[in-house]
Amino acid sequence: MGRKLLEQKAKVDQDRLYTPREALELLKSLEGAKFDESVEAHVKLNVDPRKADQMVRGTLMLPNGTGKTRRVAVFAVGENARVAEEAGADIVGSDDLAARIRDENFLEFDVAVATPDQMSIVGRLGPILGPRGLMPNPKSGTVTPNVGRAVEEFKGGKIEYRVDRYGIIHGIIGKKSFDIDSLVENYFALRDELQRVRPAAVKGRYFRSVAIASSMGPSIKVDPTSERD
Repeated sequence: MGRKLLEQKAKVDQDRLYTPREALELLKSLEGAKFDESVEAHVKLNVDPRKADQMVRGTLMLPNGTGKTRRVAVFAVGENARVAEEAGADIVGSDDLAARIRDENFLEFDVAVATPDQMSIVGRLGPILGPRGLMPNPKSGTVTPNVGRAVEEFKGGKIEYRVDRYGIIHGIIGKKSFDIDSLVENYFALRDELQRVRPAAVKGRYFRSVAIASSMGPSIKVDPTSERD
């Protein structure tokens, strides 16, 4: 563990549950990396992702964006391909794009979008895209006939969230350079969205724990019951 990280950890009370605003103010005050670090929220939910009725997955437009330019690849042909290009897609293709991914291990994109008619091609890429969280899926809005809108939204700050095998959601809620109100607003947008999609099968306390951290900084525990202040 580096000296700088140790110094940052020393300023965090590990026995305290901070309010979201307190935690984010502390995070911003810590001297970190020389680049503009992402700010991440890690939310442990009382769900069993092995059960289909407890899978938590979807997309969310953060009110203040993520501060990160996302590279979007689109599987489309004809008019849909033209629309995707005009919307700002970084790469558009069909069989040719699938071949680059399969044969050249081309994965220089953060989101993959596909029109429904392309899924017979994309489906064969499951072993490559699936483990990396890049497989287009209707539930995440990445399989859609409206590729132009999808590209614009993902470029504009739309994020995907999906519970991992440990029941944890990992979501970027902005950059360390964001003002505190923007980070707080993005945090509550994510928390409220997760509450909205709470599986009916879940009983008892839904939010088990919450922590925030910058890319290179220590984890700061947040009180999951805190409301906006």
